[in-house]
Amino acid sequence: MELSVIIVSYNAKNYLRQCLFSAVKAAKDISHEIIVVDNNSSDSTAEMVLQEFPKAKLIRNKNNLGFSAANNTGIRQSSGEFILLLNPDTVVGEEAFRKCISFMRQHPDAGATGVRMKDGEGRFLPESKRSLPTPATAFFKISGFAHLFPSSPLLNRYYLPTTDSYETARADVVAGAFMFLRKEALLATGLLDEDFFMYGEDIDISYRLLKAGYVNYYYPEVEIIHYKGKSTSRDGYADIHHFYRAMRIYSTKINKESFNPVYFLIIPAIYIREGVALCARYVRKTLKNRSLN
Repeated sequence: MELSVIIVSYNAKNYLRQCLFSAVKAAKDISHEIIVVDNNSSDSTAEMVLQEFPKAKLIRNKNNLGFSAANNTGIRQSSGEFILLLNPDTVVGEEAFRKCISFMRQHPDAGATGVRMKDGEGRFLPESKRSLPTPATAFFKISGFAHLFPSSPLLNRYYLPTTDSYETARADVVAGAFMFLRKEALLATGLLDEDFFMYGEDIDISYRLLKAGYVNYYYPEVEIIHYKGKSTSRDGYADIHHFYRAMRIYSTKINKESFNPVYFLIIPAIYIREGVALCARYVRKTLKNRSLN
């Protein structure tokens, strides 16, 4: 089998339906399987998959295991030479899978490939191409300097500003929304780290692929739509916590491998940013409730 498409879903039924329609079209004439892992959704996601996409393999978790663990469940039951981890809030073009398979075959050193992502309004998503968050890169991003100087190759190296969005290039980090993996590389490297409930797992697995000697690529000849934030909402208190917790886990993990005193600044900065985000969320929610009353 050439391709296993794994989609983890949690209360994203309508987006998942759209995603599956596009994935079925893209997989036409390719030896494939589509595996949907449902994290105990309460919006009848599982029933929709069974009724409307009977050829898809449905795995129903009894609890919300998180993104990494649910993807690993799908990976363990997959048979494809290549594995695509795909968010439910994405739409892919009819040639997307075929082009990615061809690209991976032409680049046997590739561990993972990412594509050019646009949001629902057609705007390019900068996380389509990223570098690893080294201590300096992470500090500039967390401190806000990267946002203030988006074109700076020093202060905003995280989003690879010197690489054009239409240029095929090496990119350290492949986004988890569309992560096209060589299964052989994944098995050699190890599955997703389940310490990451959601967020950060794509950076971690990308880093481990590089450590194992593989190359990660940004391949913009394939474009997808990613309705960013629709599969999960970073605006909720729990999601804000998961996001910043993932940053701490990754930073601590890397610091253990290669000590850098800058991390003594990064970890407190992450806690501060989380506190600011939670306070901002509280203010927005309070103002919204008052306007409704």
